[in-house]
Amino acid sequence: METKANHVFVGAVTLALLAGLAAFFVWIARLNEGDQKRYDIFFKQSVNGLVKGSQVTFSGVPIGKIDRIELWPTDPSFVRVRISVERAVPILIGTSATMQSSFTGTGEILLEGAVKGAPPIECPEEDPKSLCPEGVPVIPTKRGGLGAILNSAPLLLDRLATLSERLNTLLSDENQAAFKGILANTNTLTGHLAEASPQLKTTLVDLQSTLKQATATLASFDKVAGSANALLGDEQGSLARELRGTLHSAQGVADELTATLSDARPAARRLSASTLPEAEAALRELRAATRSLRSITEKIDEQGAGALTSGSKLPDYKP
Repeated sequence: METKANHVFVGAVTLALLAGLAAFFVWIARLNEGDQKRYDIFFKQSVNGLVKGSQVTFSGVPIGKIDRIELWPTDPSFVRVRISVERAVPILIGTSATMQSSFTGTGEILLEGAVKGAPPIECPEEDPKSLCPEGVPVIPTKRGGLGAILNSAPLLLDRLATLSERLNTLLSDENQAAFKGILANTNTLTGHLAEASPQLKTTLVDLQSTLKQATATLASFDKVAGSANALLGDEQGSLARELRGTLHSAQGVADELTATLSDARPAARRLSASTLPEAEAALRELRAATRSLRSITEKIDEQGAGALTSGSKLPDYKP
């Protein structure tokens, strides 16, 4: 009976020790929790790879872990991730959260971007629900490089499939034959250009010589034009004075001619009204006398002078 009582006593003491040890561990855990701050992160993307207990790092330094992952009841398009970090870590305004995934399937939360001198991210005293909908401060998010690539992997694969299909269409047998013909024509054209290169070189040399001559001619013309401009522009030069005198004389002659024409207009009107018709009548009579005189002259040449005194002989009559 005493042996059984001893076993009960030992068992009771052992259970008491185990309960005290468990209570000690709970107290230690709660003590450690008192030195941590909690934040919410809202991801509007897949959080595949994140699990409860995943690590939270700040610029690569471990500072906490993930406490909870769930769909946000207010807006199920967001995933709410509750994290706890060490209280000594400064989570300042400007800090952003990124979900960093790996090809092995595991992931973590990466915090970065704190600005020196900025105030910490806290819930405001007035209207705390506006910035802290779940009672703790919210850290804004941004897409990470690898996470964004993994999330956009289906779209990338679709585009790669489209690109490969278009490449297959581009590299079809018909297009390859066309490319082969184009390359052959290009080789032929290159050969012809190589054969004609001496002639092209000679033509270019002649063209260069012609351009030099043209340049020299333009320079000479420019010099002559400059000399003429200087000569004509000099108001004291003899040529300029002669040109001005000639132009002045021409202007005088033009004025005199204009006056003469003005004086001759009445005579011209009388000439056209009376003299010209009389002259035309005299010319007509002179033309008639000339025709008569030509007829008499021709008759004398054919019949002699007797043709002027005797009439023309009638032909003999034969019954």
